[in-house]
Parts: sequence; structure tokens; C-alpha cells
Amino acid sequence: MSFIDHLEVLRWHIIRAVLAVVVGAILVMIYANEIVDKVLMAPTRPDFISSRWLCTVGHKIGIGETLCFPPVDAKFLENQMTGQFISFFTVGFVGGFIIAFPYVFWEFWRFVKPALSQNEVKKTRGVLFWVSFLFFLGVLFGYYILTPFMVNFYFNFKLSPQIVIMPSFSDYMENLIYTTVGIGILFQMPLLVMVLARIGIVTAKFLRKYRRHAFVIIITAAAIITPSTDPFSLTIVTIPLYALYEASIIVASRINKRQDKESKEWS
Repeated sequence: MSFIDHLEVLRWHIIRAVLAVVVGAILVMIYANEIVDKVLMAPTRPDFISSRWLCTVGHKIGIGETLCFPPVDAKFLENQMTGQFISFFTVGFVGGFIIAFPYVFWEFWRFVKPALSQNEVKKTRGVLFWVSFLFFLGVLFGYYILTPFMVNFYFNFKLSPQIVIMPSFSDYMENLIYTTVGIGILFQMPLLVMVLARIGIVTAKFLRKYRRHAFVIIITAAAIITPSTDPFSLTIVTIPLYALYEASIIVASRINKRQDKESKEWS
């Protein structure tokens, strides 16, 4: 197959992936009002499920109101005539991408798969499940944990009582996308390490050696990701990210052992 033929095949994979996102976007747009009110705005309310759960956990472990969010009066302003209309499409296509993500990755995988050997294909069984699982896990973590912290911090942080906080809905949407879709992509770390380990760029020994450096980078990333810089907020983001790093070491270690075994068999 020539280079042009490969591009043609890729083009059709991209077209099918985009169509899947469009179908998902249409479904989201049909129920846009309910999704905005009951899903997107839910983290701004004091009765949000994870806010109540964290408060309950705080009382049960004996730290009182530490994990309870103070109530916020979250109101959003749209000062552009086209603001809500553009946000309607943003909600639609971001929601469509989240819904269609497994299919989008499947199309990408179908394009890459023919270039792999039979042995490599065998070793990558279940990749669609794990990529999708980690993505949705990251999205849920961002939505249920990070977003309430983000909302609570920004609405309660005041330089002066004369300053009224009323951000635009577009601004809220941008932050929400960053803390859901962005975290979902960040949660792919173990799979990225798996690929790098297979092609010999990264080893478990290398990851263990630079574990301390990685921890500093993870804390820095957590400080950037979390709007609030209090110790608990940093901890709640750092723990899963560091757990993913340790999981990456385990993945790389298994791959390295398998590669050493195969090289011994060949020799």
C-alpha cells in the first residue's frame, strides 16, 4: 500500500470518528437544557453528591467541617449576544466527544493495528477497554472531585467584599472541560508508559531511579491543575496521579521482564 493509500484509509477513519462525535453532539444538544441544569451546574450547588459525601466522610473520621464546602451563590453572566449560542455548541461537541470516545479510539486503533505483528496484537488485547476505562475514570474524578473544589475556591476567594463574583458561563465551561476531559487524557499515563516501554524508550529501572523527581513534577502538576492550593486539595489530586505513576512502573517492569525473557530465548 502506497503512502497516498494510507492517507486515504486514515481519512476515512477520521471521517467516521468525526461522524460519531457529531451523532453524540446531536444527542447532547437535544437534551442541552437538562444537561446544563442537572449535570454541568450540579457541582455549583451545596447538595451536590460528592460535596455531601466529603462532608459526611469528614464527620465520620473526626475532622469536623474540614471537608464541608461553605455554600456559594454561583451565578453566571453572559455579556455577549452570541455567548449562550456558542456555549450550546460547546456543550454539544464536548459531550459528543466524551460519549463517542471509545469509538473514536477504536477507529484510531483500527488504523494502527495492521502495522503490528500478530504477536504485538496479542499483547495489546483489551487496549480499547483500558483506554476507555482510564479516560472515563479521569472524567469522573475531574467532575465529582476537582470541579466542586474549583467552584468553592473561586467563589469564596475575595480580595474585597465590594467585588462581586459573576463569571461568564463560557469561562465556567472552559474550566469544566479542563478539569474533566483534560484529567481523562492525563489518566492515560500508564498506557503511554506501556507504549514507550515496548519501543525501548522507557524502562522500569529508569522510572524507579527518577521517582523523587517525578513526585516533584506531580506535585507541581497538581498545584497547576487544582485551583485551590490548600494541602488537602493538593493531596486529593497528587494521590491518584502518583498512583498512576506507580502503576506505570509496574506495567514497564512486566514488559521489561517479558522482553528479557524473549531475548534470552532468541539467544
